[in-house]
Amino acid sequence: MLLFSAAPLSAHPHVFAEARLDVVVQEDRIAALRHLWRFDEVFTSTVLIEFDTNSDLKLDESELQAVATTVHESLAEFNYFQLVTRNGSDVPMSAPEALIADIQDDQLIILFESKPETAMTLSGKTAIGVYDPTFYTAIDFVEDSMMAVDNLPESCKSLVVRPDPDEAIAQNQQSLTQAFYDTTDQNDLSKIFATRLELTC
Repeated sequence: MLLFSAAPLSAHPHVFAEARLDVVVQEDRIAALRHLWRFDEVFTSTVLIEFDTNSDLKLDESELQAVATTVHESLAEFNYFQLVTRNGSDVPMSAPEALIADIQDDQLIILFESKPETAMTLSGKTAIGVYDPTFYTAIDFVEDSMMAVDNLPESCKSLVVRPDPDEAIAQNQQSLTQAFYDTTDQNDLSKIFATRLELTC
């Protein structure tokens, strides 16, 4: 099995993770995005079976490194489930140098940090979402406080937006209809349902 391998567009997710996002602001620019994902016990058990090469029913340091490397490679084509826009335009993000994997309370933890490819000054509206474009993995921010900003200027406002599914479907009916007949597996519509952090400066 390959963790987070490209999967056909599905109606509902098979893997669930609770997430935290910390946006690091230095002066008037976004310096980094720090991600923490905590996966469900079922998926964690699958990872344990797959990567426990010495069959001791736990993942040692080298096995956790193998998990981190696999996830890093598998998520590259999906921009690590990140969507960052400024005033409606996509902001390219550099790939994280490495991912960290750990097991805590029988749950797989993935941590990583990414940075904008070029200096990203806070101006206008910046939106940051975390989602799987294949619908295979559900990334959930349980509380609004799990999307936080460090050192946000007083002139800026932050807002966590949780799209209403019915409203999102109504507003994107044409795209969803087209996606239903699209056989390329390149649909990218899960972002309309994704929780996002909006920064307005």
